[in-house]
Amino acid sequence: MSNETPAEMTTTSLSAMKLPELKALAASRGLKGFSQLRKSQLIELLSNGASASTPQETAPRKDAPAQAEETAAQPVSQARSADASASSTTEAPRRSRRRRAASQGSVEPAQVTLDLPLPAGERQEATPESEGQIVETVLNIELPDGDDTEGRRPRRERGRRGRRERDNRENRESRSARGAEDNLAPIAGILDIQENHAFVRTSGYLPGPNDVYVTLGNVRRWGLRAGDAVAGAVRLPREGERQRQKYNALVRVDSVNGMTIEQAQSRREFGKLTPVYPSEQLRMETSPKAYTPRVIDLVAPVGKGQRGLIVSPPKAGKTMVIQQMAKAIELNNPEVHLMVVLVDERPEEVTDMRSIVKGEVIASTFDRPASDHTTVAELAIERAKRLVELGQDVVVLLDSLTRLSRAYNLAAPASGRILSGGVDASALYPPKKFFGAARNISEGGSLTIIASALVETGSKMDEVIFEEFKGTGNMELRLSRQLAERRIFPAIDLNASGTRREELLFKPEELRIMWRLRRVLGTLDQQQGLELVLDKLKETQSNAEFLMLIQKTTPTD
Repeated sequence: MSNETPAEMTTTSLSAMKLPELKALAASRGLKGFSQLRKSQLIELLSNGASASTPQETAPRKDAPAQAEETAAQPVSQARSADASASSTTEAPRRSRRRRAASQGSVEPAQVTLDLPLPAGERQEATPESEGQIVETVLNIELPDGDDTEGRRPRRERGRRGRRERDNRENRESRSARGAEDNLAPIAGILDIQENHAFVRTSGYLPGPNDVYVTLGNVRRWGLRAGDAVAGAVRLPREGERQRQKYNALVRVDSVNGMTIEQAQSRREFGKLTPVYPSEQLRMETSPKAYTPRVIDLVAPVGKGQRGLIVSPPKAGKTMVIQQMAKAIELNNPEVHLMVVLVDERPEEVTDMRSIVKGEVIASTFDRPASDHTTVAELAIERAKRLVELGQDVVVLLDSLTRLSRAYNLAAPASGRILSGGVDASALYPPKKFFGAARNISEGGSLTIIASALVETGSKMDEVIFEEFKGTGNMELRLSRQLAERRIFPAIDLNASGTRREELLFKPEELRIMWRLRRVLGTLDQQQGLELVLDKLKETQSNAEFLMLIQKTTPTD
């Protein structure tokens, strides 16, 4: 180390030195916290440190330079002289180094003092005695339960007070729960899920004043779907309590479609079921004098899972055909769940249908807004899907598909793409979704939809709607206005009516005879063919007897 006295160096000579040289000089003087300083700050530190240095600070370095960083008391005194002259930017590094230097004497006190920095007054003069006092203070803070019985008493008091508060809170909750149980009212209805809320329709398929509100969180938690038959409970307001919401909220679910919540959550999804062609026929024949269902069984058989259209002009008897089909299905197929959906119909026809059909009759008359028509249709088809998921056979008779499409054309928001006849392009998708839900499920269950479509009404819109649905069905029963005007009922156009893949519904012998009859009817006009069939039906008591008669009277190939 050079014998030149550092105090003799002036600020000018220090300024002439480079930053590494200044740092080396500061290290030789034993200064601390200079590694992050700039050159100007380092020059100021060296100038002040040189004037404040004493022979007692440098003497230990001459005697034992290798032991400079291992002493516990000397670096603290050196750092104290440096703190008096250094700037505020060097304070944090010097504190960490002083704590490290003070921790060289003993290991355990050093670990405590690193986590809890010393007070400002004690940092200036750190002695072994003060370090022991600091360690004792920290230990008393960290472990107050050692031998201090007075420190334990408040903790026990706090524990008892917390237990009392918890017990009181549990008692209040149990009392409120018992009060809520006493004030619950049972409800049941069909679940209708909208975009951001859901309701249990308790008065049918249309909104009513006694509907029950269900949050979407509860819908997801309970695994509910639109069209579910939900039975549960709501909490009624107590005496003197003002009802804050318009609808009561569902607080408990007891059953979903007659199942528990766990069973409802594990059921199949309708969209993931496998659709196949209908293979089991729904027999319409009921009595010898009921000619309409007998003709339908012959020329346009209906199977489970059929998607059929009854194409009819006005006043051709389509409502009578639907009523007779509904009665035949109820009589011959009691295992089938029948739903009759009447959209935009006359009120007297709704009353007449309810008096004839024992199944569900879901109606929205023409004096209601178009939004009610769409709501009824959507909720009805969702209800049918939920029943099919349970493996049931469901038949939906819709009157009519044309009026439902008109309602969607009025209620749906305009897309800007208008087809001929004033039909919005987006208004045809919802009725197609309704009609396309019909299918026979290979895993079990079926959904049959027989819908009526209006033609020859003089409206271009009706023609466009019929053309959109013309090729979507796999069964078509066409009625004739000319036959109806001549009062020949059922006014069925035999040659224009038929079923796709009818060989899956007929027995091979029946299919062979029907093809022979078809060839005979093809040579006759519309009226002659129907009169021939009706005359033969009047002579026989059943369709089987009719086919045997046709086999005897018609020529073979």
